[in-house]
Amino acid sequence: MSTDPRPEKPVTPTPLDHTPAEPGPTMAARWLAEALGTFLLVFGSISAALFASDFGTGTNGSSLGIGFVGVAFAFGLTVVAGAYAWGPISGGHFNPAVTLGLAAAGRFAWKDTIGYIIAQIVGGAVGTTCIVLIGLFAPGGWLSAAQSGGFASNGYDALSPGGFGIGAAITAEILFTGIFVLVILGVTHATRGTKLAGLVIGLTLTLIHLASIPIDNTSVNPARSIATAIYGGAEPLMQLWVFLVFPIVGALLAGFAHRTLFDTKPSF
Repeated sequence: MSTDPRPEKPVTPTPLDHTPAEPGPTMAARWLAEALGTFLLVFGSISAALFASDFGTGTNGSSLGIGFVGVAFAFGLTVVAGAYAWGPISGGHFNPAVTLGLAAAGRFAWKDTIGYIIAQIVGGAVGTTCIVLIGLFAPGGWLSAAQSGGFASNGYDALSPGGFGIGAAITAEILFTGIFVLVILGVTHATRGTKLAGLVIGLTLTLIHLASIPIDNTSVNPARSIATAIYGGAEPLMQLWVFLVFPIVGALLAGFAHRTLFDTKPSF
């Protein structure tokens, strides 16, 4: 028993926090949690983009689709669900850029990043594969049309919803991924964080999509970009490197900056 007269504060696990303290879930359980969370993120949000964003019009001429706003909320809601369901097991990264950003900030072990990233890529790929399986039974050549349309892949120039070029895509991915990682690091801090971290993170991802879907379909997550590009055809695959490299650049910059600016112990 502690001799400190002050009451001890209970430690409450928060989604997307650093590596769980020992004893804790096995590494295999953490990999599985990352795969499941990334599966949910990709399957739920890309399903919304492909099945529901432009569903058609009703009898009164109004749109039945959810549009960009609905897709943006789908990304945010899947992150909220995954963070609270599996965050206490693995930290709930569900994104290679987040994993590397947390490592750069000193919140996650570099040696564990490869296993997490592989699990995330596998989970995302399974997510889009399940969408393809549904599409096999869709009417009117839906699947071939979805694939010829890029399968909700990220892209620039002709693949950008708004016709933005590669420079815009690079800049957006660095900035928006950096902002995302900074928010994550802030709300999951061991002493300054909040129990509502999962909700804040999901709403931040929604905001990011609301702002940037027209630019390049919004990546900020290399696992999401890989998952759609593998079914989107040759052109999305050729442009994929942008959405692998620059979200990671943004995440690393944010991680190192947060560690330097906010987590360095004062020398006085």
